[in-house]
Amino acid sequence: MKKTPLKIGVLVSGSGSNLQAIIDAVRRHKVKAEISIVISNKADAYALTRAGKYKIPTLYIDPKNYPDREAYTRTLTDELKQRGVGLVCLAGFMSILTPYFVKNFPLQAMNIHPALLPSFGGTGMYGHHVHEAVLRSGAKYSGCTVHFVDEGCDTGPIIVQEVVPVKDDDTADSLAKRILKIEHKLYPLAIKYFADGKLHIVGKRVWLNNK
Repeated sequence: MKKTPLKIGVLVSGSGSNLQAIIDAVRRHKVKAEISIVISNKADAYALTRAGKYKIPTLYIDPKNYPDREAYTRTLTDELKQRGVGLVCLAGFMSILTPYFVKNFPLQAMNIHPALLPSFGGTGMYGHHVHEAVLRSGAKYSGCTVHFVDEGCDTGPIIVQEVVPVKDDDTADSLAKRILKIEHKLYPLAIKYFADGKLHIVGKRVWLNNK
């Protein structure tokens, strides 16, 4: 009996370069999955255009149409559930989800962060804020992290990480560009491990089963 491919839902708010990396990995059969839906909280997110080029279904859900974050999260969760999504990938999604989402996708939602968690994570640590904080700290290394989403902010179990050296003449822009290249490699890899059933989670530890 042929196995049904993993259905992925991707949540976006911006240009969608990580979404593009996921699309490319799926189209090249590096990841055994299909992208069932791309959802944005921003009507003008270029990520929606990227998805449309490949005829991937898209949806814009305006948070302003909901009385609070909980109501918005419930609608978002329902849309993903209706499409049979087995893995949710946050790719630059600039909206905090409530515990309702995590309860419906326990260890079935991933996020990518442009630093080596648990350092330089948490509230307010996104985009260039992260890279500026790294440079201010004098850290010699940064990188990126793919982790499962839990009820905290950047606190879920870490799946994969890769180190990127900080150069003496780095700016937030130059560091961001180098890390972004690694993000485009690392995120599809984490999804592949999940789709292939290679991840074994015990508490906060994620083990890779190579059998």
